[in-house]
Amino acid sequence: MLQVQALHAHYGRAHILHGVSLALAPGEVLCLLGRNGAGKSTTMKAVMGLVPPSAGSVRLEGRELAGQAPHVIARVGLGYVPEERRIFAGLTVAENLEVGRRPPRDGREPWTADRVFALFPALASMRRRPASRMSGGEQQMLAIARTLMGNPAVLLLDEPSEGLAPVIVERMAGAVAALKAEGMSILLSEQNLLFAATVADQAVVLESGVVRHVGAMPALMRDAALRARFLSV
Repeated sequence: MLQVQALHAHYGRAHILHGVSLALAPGEVLCLLGRNGAGKSTTMKAVMGLVPPSAGSVRLEGRELAGQAPHVIARVGLGYVPEERRIFAGLTVAENLEVGRRPPRDGREPWTADRVFALFPALASMRRRPASRMSGGEQQMLAIARTLMGNPAVLLLDEPSEGLAPVIVERMAGAVAALKAEGMSILLSEQNLLFAATVADQAVVLESGVVRHVGAMPALMRDAALRARFLSV
């Protein structure tokens, strides 16, 4: 579904990503793991074109995306939920969803307001509420729901559990699991290892912009030495 090969990225003269490669299968959740500063968010932004890759390949269902503008990549089928959420605070929930609306893709059930409200029931009663009057967890739900309204083929979630209360993290895990059950392919960046273990099928561990481990998420959870080496604080 999504294949990234030998991806390099820079911030000015700083070389951040050093040949990152990963492969996301249809209906799979692949999680990027690593300590703060490992390059997780930069990988997501490079895939989305927000940080133009200096070298490497990004392919969605065989179509090359590296070097394309972010709006072009979004139209092709990547849906990005940034760590900062970037909702429109002055718009209501319903208006935020309408802003994100894109035509449905061939062969896929379209996302509608009713469908995202079924995924996030808490939003249904807030449809006329300004986004500025929502909690952090509610805003995160809205950010994901708005992206889904674009009918993406692949969903990119950057640190979706960051700063959320445990009960909201649990709901977020349930939503990710529900999306996976419907066949959505998800590239997830996470600092919360327990959250990642709950939803992810595969893991890619980064350290200083270099891939140090690729494998099944359950195997990583059984390998205490590997976690201590690359994920412990």
